[in-house]
Amino acid sequence: MGLCSAAAASDLLLRSSALCNGWRGSDELLSSVSNGPYIMSTTANGSDSKKFKAEMRGVGSPSRVLHIRRLPTDVTETDVISLGLPFGDVTNLLMLKAKNQAFLEMRSEDAAESMVAYYSTVLPVVRNQPVHVQFSNHKELKTDNSPNQERAQAALRALSSSHLDPAAPPPSAVLRVVVENMVCAPGAVTMDTLYQVFSKFGTVLRIIVFTKNSQFQALLQYSDGQAAQAAKVLLDGQNLYSGCCTLRISFSKLNTLDIKFNNERSRDFTRPDLPSGDAPAMEHPPPMATAFTAPGLIPAAPYPTATHAFPHAFTIQPTVSSYPGLVPALPGTLTSLSLPAASRLGFAALPAANAVLLVSNLNPERVTPHCLFILFGVYGDVMRVKILFNKKENALVQMADATQAQLVMSHLTGQRLHGKPLRITLSKHSSVQLPREGHEDQGLTKDFSTSPLHRFKKPGSKNYSNIFPPSATLHLSNIPPSVVEDDLKRLFSSSGAIVKAFKFFQKDHKMALIQLGSVEEAIESLIQLHNHDLGENHHLRVSFSKSSI
Repeated sequence: MGLCSAAAASDLLLRSSALCNGWRGSDELLSSVSNGPYIMSTTANGSDSKKFKAEMRGVGSPSRVLHIRRLPTDVTETDVISLGLPFGDVTNLLMLKAKNQAFLEMRSEDAAESMVAYYSTVLPVVRNQPVHVQFSNHKELKTDNSPNQERAQAALRALSSSHLDPAAPPPSAVLRVVVENMVCAPGAVTMDTLYQVFSKFGTVLRIIVFTKNSQFQALLQYSDGQAAQAAKVLLDGQNLYSGCCTLRISFSKLNTLDIKFNNERSRDFTRPDLPSGDAPAMEHPPPMATAFTAPGLIPAAPYPTATHAFPHAFTIQPTVSSYPGLVPALPGTLTSLSLPAASRLGFAALPAANAVLLVSNLNPERVTPHCLFILFGVYGDVMRVKILFNKKENALVQMADATQAQLVMSHLTGQRLHGKPLRITLSKHSSVQLPREGHEDQGLTKDFSTSPLHRFKKPGSKNYSNIFPPSATLHLSNIPPSVVEDDLKRLFSSSGAIVKAFKFFQKDHKMALIQLGSVEEAIESLIQLHNHDLGENHHLRVSFSKSSI
């Protein structure tokens, strides 16, 4: 994070002030600090352009720096950082509280583009107030060492330390959760409640709930430690319901949870075949005579009508679109808060939810049903794909169940495919219809229900434990003994990717890691080379890795 002189900081504030007032000539005003004095443009009638109140509505050209406007007066640094964390590392922050604005710098331009693309379809709300997110004309955010900036940097270190310190040991994937102050909603916290909240941050594999010392507690295992870290940082101390049910979260000493039964006390989401067993009734703290009514994000209400009070920056509302009522899921860690938890669990006793996804912002010149089948198949079994005939930048993808549809939305929304960030929401359709007999649709609709390439057909498959967000490092498996490192490097280079590193697994040369030039290159290579015939009856298996080389 660069530091600048007080004069340069003043320049930055002046330019930020110009943005506050909606200047149309922002490119002219937001020249680099070294350009010296700024030109004050005027309106047609000669009045000072500060009086020109039209807002800048264009998203502008891509930049790592985001400009966030219309922030509430009581906004905190954590609120603003939380807007960006689901999309990647936040590397700098400039708060302009007097102007109700902030500048947020992401580690990569791709992360910033994903953030803008997402918030162009979903209205971000901070402390119950809608805010506006757009690209800044700054390519880098320079800040000084003022007291305000010291607070911002402290918040960044607190929220992003696990990402910024490569020497830090990986956090445990198992969290211990204690729910305190269950006075306004006794009995309202269940395993399903926790699944709904914690699945916003990654793939929840297993949960055990129990009562200890008259407190509702849980052990919860994620697919990776990064998701657990994000959940701990952003949920610890938050109230599940307004005014009560406070979460206290710590890392468990356990590395994994051993679950033998699927019931209301324990559940293994990778093993739907487990028996139910006997689950004794849960003990809950006794209700108090008067509900606790301390101020919260929303008014306290007794169970079962109490409403979840998620952290400020996670409150999201759909904007008006041609598909009303659809809320895209956040990429990577935070998914849509609108879908009830029970509809995502995938167990027969729970109501089913929609498994059809609407995918938009596709590249109509390059997208095919097969490429969507391979990419979405990393997170679930794709049954059917339909690219819309009159609007080929849109497609419908039917997954095997609603849980898999949620995983796709969580991990692929905002990721770049063929040069364009994906936008993924739940569709209003309950299934993808095949063309009527005798009607051709130019190969835009495909049925993949009998494909041998499904990764999750086998109950309890280890693939459930190896679901990770797209990354520049790919995991390769099913490599025959005759294929050496140079063969695989040439193969991936032929797909158009830049190979930065390669490593066979030390104990098993059937598997390897290959690091490419970018996440987008890895996505393209996975689509092209998954199931590639390597000879000797070996077809290459490709997936995203949680590790790097």
